[in-house]
Parts: sequence; structure tokens; C-alpha cells
Amino acid sequence: MLPPSRQQVLRLYKHLIKYGNHLTLTDKNYFLGRVRHEFRENRELTNPLQIEFNFKRGETLLKKGRIL
Repeated sequence: MLPPSRQQVLRLYKHLIKYGNHLTLTDKNYFLGRVRHEFRENRELTNPLQIEFNFKRGETLLKKGRIL
């Protein structure tokens, strides 16, 4: 499978930030900081499997409201 495009990754980032801004039972600042940290930390990844894994992690968070 192909790794997600840059545009898909940026769209995921945008959706995660919007999701974080609407949290009520979780510390928003912690969540948003964690999202930013994860994206910064993983921006240098070159392994397609790692990129796809992290992308799926973000999608799962949006769909289920938690990371499995």
C-alpha cells in the first residue's frame, strides 16, 4: 500500500486539531501539544510502513475517539 500523501497528512493534522478543540473531558492543551509533538517528531520519517502506521493511528483516534 502507498503511504499517505503530504496533503492527506496535513488534512489529518487539521482534523486532529479541530477534534482537540472540541474536547470536554480531556485537557485540551495536553492533547493539542501531544498532537503537535507527534507530528513534529515524525516529520522526518522515510520508512513507508512507519508513515502508514502513524497515519492509521491518527485516523483511528478520529474515528473511535481513542488510540488502540
